Amino acid sequence: MLTDIPDIQTSKTIPESKWLTEKEAHEDRVDELLNDYLAARSRQEKNPVMDFLFEYYAFRPSNLRKWSPGIGVNLPFSDFDKLPEISEITTNDGIAFVDPHLFPEKRISSLKWMLTMLKNTQQSRPSFGCFGMHEWAMVYKTDRPRHDQLPMRMEPDELAEFVESRPLLCTHFDAFRFFTNPAKPMNKFELSRETFHETEQPGCIHSNMDLYKWAFKMHPWIPSSLILEAFELAIEARYIDMQASPYDMREQGMEPIKIETDSGRREYKQKQEMIFEKSLPIRARIIEHMQNLLTRVEE
Repeated sequence: MLTDIPDIQTSKTIPESKWLTEKEAHEDRVDELLNDYLAARSRQEKNPVMDFLFEYYAFRPSNLRKWSPGIGVNLPFSDFDKLPEISEITTNDGIAFVDPHLFPEKRISSLKWMLTMLKNTQQSRPSFGCFGMHEWAMVYKTDRPRHDQLPMRMEPDELAEFVESRPLLCTHFDAFRFFTNPAKPMNKFELSRETFHETEQPGCIHSNMDLYKWAFKMHPWIPSSLILEAFELAIEARYIDMQASPYDMREQGMEPIKIETDSGRREYKQKQEMIFEKSLPIRARIIEHMQNLLTRVEE
């Protein structure tokens, strides 16, 4: 269950040497995660894990690299040029801060929707019975798979037979909407954009991957360290997602999680539960910072 949200409204001051160190460490960590990928991307090499995180989520690597302390933090500075490269910074008498008064009024309703959805998800009972079948439902009885550059682990007839042998228990609309038309009626739950905030549950690997999306939508109003933490969780979740898919990822260095077997389903469930446990404190802190932001912009 969701615990009480701590009060983080009081502004704190970070000494210049400390926040400069934090800023540099953040940039170095992003470089460590992305430099090899960006070099490969410049050579038009595909990466089904990282491509997804930057194409589907549409947050640029350069934006991920931009450090922000979030609101409620004062940054004393002696060199204006070393301040974070974000336009929402206000300066006053040698102090810089991310100004909540610059938050666009038109985005307040979206902030409220995200906050409600995240709270509902955090309070919901987790479910671990889907075994990653959503990726299989996305290629069921189609000759146009989403990742057509990747080989399949099964022939089409065998794949269809397997999908038909398992229940489809997807609770995440943004995965369900990519199901093939023959697969959609097979899902146990009726999902829609309108009921998205009601059907999300914290055991879902895609819901936990999406924590990155909800976090970066509030950049720079929430700390970049939290966005980066959600991004690292999303990488881990996406690897599991693709390993359990019908695609053969061995050329990318990923051994399959064979959910078509009992041992593979046990392995998937174990990894899904691990992602769930990691997601809880991240979601709680996103809620905490969003709540603080909402309180400040409504003052």
